[in-house]
Amino acid sequence: MTGAIGEESTGGRTPAARPGTLRSAMRSTAFRRVFAGTFASNIGTWMQNITLIALAYDLTGDAWFVGLTTFAQLGPMLVLSPVGGAIADRVDRRRMMVTLAATQATLSLVLAVVALDESPNRLALVLIVFGIGCATALNGPTANATLPSLVPREDLQPAIAINSVSMNSSRVVGPLLGGLVNSLAGPSLVFGLNALTYVFVIGALLSVDVDFSPRGRAGEGPVEQLRRGLSAARADQLITRVLITISVLSLCSLVFIYQMPLLAERQLDLTGWRFNLLFACFALGAASGALAMGSMLSRRDRASTTRIGLVVFAGALAVFGTTHHVPTAFVTAFLCGATYFIVVTALATTLQMRVDDEVRGRVMGLWMMAWAGLVPLGGLIAGPIIDLTSISVVLVFGAVVAAALAALIDLRDPDLAELRAV
Repeated sequence: MTGAIGEESTGGRTPAARPGTLRSAMRSTAFRRVFAGTFASNIGTWMQNITLIALAYDLTGDAWFVGLTTFAQLGPMLVLSPVGGAIADRVDRRRMMVTLAATQATLSLVLAVVALDESPNRLALVLIVFGIGCATALNGPTANATLPSLVPREDLQPAIAINSVSMNSSRVVGPLLGGLVNSLAGPSLVFGLNALTYVFVIGALLSVDVDFSPRGRAGEGPVEQLRRGLSAARADQLITRVLITISVLSLCSLVFIYQMPLLAERQLDLTGWRFNLLFACFALGAASGALAMGSMLSRRDRASTTRIGLVVFAGALAVFGTTHHVPTAFVTAFLCGATYFIVVTALATTLQMRVDDEVRGRVMGLWMMAWAGLVPLGGLIAGPIIDLTSISVVLVFGAVVAAALAALIDLRDPDLAELRAV
């Protein structure tokens, strides 16, 4: 296993490379093109995501249906992310990503047609969203496993940070554009526009001269591929701790992201475009946190950065989940976003720097399952609890869990700890 950037080498490991900068990562032509195409597509995705959440809440006014829609969208990550990672280590990654993007575009067009009805069929909505979620679950590990091929090793942390900035900047722009288009022309046009944005990422993938060939061992069956990925994760204490941390955080503490329409209406009396502004404020915070990890925090110890980030996130979430004061909600939404993505970027960088290329796709599949797959499961579980009690109860519980993670999880490199103890 490889050590983290900026740390001492141990044993027979290759000496760690000096951390790059955001500018150095952008010098790669392949990375710039894929970054630009992904950013454009992500804007469309978040136009659609935020419109789906609002539509689900408008159709029923119940937290459980919002949770069900979110689970249909992200729930496939629980099962299909490890499968996608195994496939990514066996087939040409460019072909796989292009095929999946085309599938998502087609299903988004179908969603646009269904949404033309003033009262669209709920079952049809959930099934189409589930199909999009399946394609997303298969694509996520592949895209993550491809990133180290687009930049030199020393630029990996900045590249991960830039990707996070891109994703979260699209969370700012997408909801604002989605809210505007939805208010002027309805959700159908939003879903149709999202379908068109997949053209950008497909074009970017087809235009770059990068080795997208598989890295896994030839002749291995899919079950053996998955088994080796799990074995690689279990064999490394640091990888195991990273995956446990993101799993518990996603399941217990990130419910607020997809239940934000309910919180905005019931506690803050914010609906429509005003809710979009609140979500955009959270996303702006997330983009700022990711940007900080690629610049001012890039040389700081990631273990301590993660611990501090979790503490601040826990405090911000507790206030956000209980306040009825709109300005306070905006400030704490920003802080939740910033600290959340400082933690996520630190964890993702630690994982990417630690895992071997041969099993990267499979381990990143476990990461996507833990990060994106457990969020909707948490939302599905929390929905009925919110309806019976209140959203404040669920969010304060999530804040307590985040604080406990900060106190209990040690994300220092165990090999370096042993070396310093000698």
